[in-house]
Amino acid sequence: MNNNYLKPAEIEKRSFEIIDAELKQRGITLPEENAPVIKRCIHTTADFDYAKTLCFSDGAVETFRELILSGATIVTDTNMALAGISRKTLDKYHVSAICYMADENVASEAKTRQVTRANVSMEYAMRLDPPVIYVIGNAPTALMTLYEQYSLGRYKPAFIIGVPVGFVNVESAKEQIIGTGIPYIVNRGRKGGSNVAAAICNAMLYQMGDKT
Repeated sequence: MNNNYLKPAEIEKRSFEIIDAELKQRGITLPEENAPVIKRCIHTTADFDYAKTLCFSDGAVETFRELILSGATIVTDTNMALAGISRKTLDKYHVSAICYMADENVASEAKTRQVTRANVSMEYAMRLDPPVIYVIGNAPTALMTLYEQYSLGRYKPAFIIGVPVGFVNVESAKEQIIGTGIPYIVNRGRKGGSNVAAAICNAMLYQMGDKT
């Protein structure tokens, strides 16, 4: 067995070369603006379905960029997603990122009200000064809460990355967000996860370095 140990940067470069080659073999051409995001999702998951199922509102990548430059706050639905977002890049743009899921007050209130912590954590996030970018990779109830408040005219998120994974309420929660006027990146179907949510966020943050 011949082990070929490569440096991390070389592994990533080679991985993206393989992704480009396989996309070409499959006859898939990605929109130029969205391609880096889609490719990073494939790189994170080794799943080429994201080339077909990842959906973007018009001008989503540019909208995200403008929000970051305007001082938006990022809110995640898991500490895993929070940990996965590049802190170095966030610091470069002086962006704060928060997750309320482990907050004791959130847990206590959720237990008292018999709702999910994701539900309550979104309500806490709505108290933040706008604009707020929501990065949701695990909890469909987070998306449902945002949609409910938006549909009632009480609150409008600045941007939603909606890629929760699972089986219950996942697909319908994603479709609700797609039907709003909220800028979004949503993965249709059951697939997603905190790692995918962080990958999407990172892909757009890394792209900003090419434009600023």
